[in-house]
Amino acid sequence: MSLSQGFFFSLLTALLVIFGDTLIKLAADKAIFSSKPMAGGILLYAASAVCWYFAMRHMTLAQAAVAYSMLTLVALCAIGAVVFAEPIRLRDGIGLAFALAAMWLMSETH
Repeated sequence: MSLSQGFFFSLLTALLVIFGDTLIKLAADKAIFSSKPMAGGILLYAASAVCWYFAMRHMTLAQAAVAYSMLTLVALCAIGAVVFAEPIRLRDGIGLAFALAAMWLMSETH
């Protein structure tokens, strides 16, 4: 198993889901189910399922789940800071450090 490939596909899965969620939220806010944002969100979810398949080919399910969760957390913190000017506080930094530590521990091969 190539963990680096697994991490790559986990990151890609996380990003596709985040952007898919954003499009679905836009559609939901306008209460228009059959819209381009909703269709785009569904397509991104489908693409994320394919990426998730490839992530799991290179990692155990537990490793993939931890990587996906950690990468989602980091991406959302970055989006919050850059797009919405949300501060990253000490508590947030500690949480990110623990997430990275969890991913590192789960990626150890024996």
